[in-house]
Amino acid sequence: MPKSKGRVKKTRKDQRPVDVAAPPQVNPPWFVPVMCGLMIFGVLWVTTFYVTSGDWPLKIGYWNLVVGLGAIMAGFMMTTRWR
Repeated sequence: MPKSKGRVKKTRKDQRPVDVAAPPQVNPPWFVPVMCGLMIFGVLWVTTFYVTSGDWPLKIGYWNLVVGLGAIMAGFMMTTRWR
C-alpha cells in the first residue's frame, strides 16, 4: 500500500508570528515599597483605631475600618500585578 504524503497546512497571511523570546516584564522600582507600605499602613490604621477605642486616628467612627481595610486591599491587589 502506498504511503500518504499528508496534507500541507495552509498558513494565514494575517497571523503575526509569536515572539517566544520576549523579555520578562518587570515592575518599576517604586512598586514593591508602595505595595508593602499600603498593607502596613492599613494594619497600623486599624490597630490604632481598636487600641484607642475609636479616639484615633480620626473621629469618623467605623469608617476608620473602611480606610484601613481599603489600604490593605489596595496593597493586596497590587500583589496580583507583581512580577
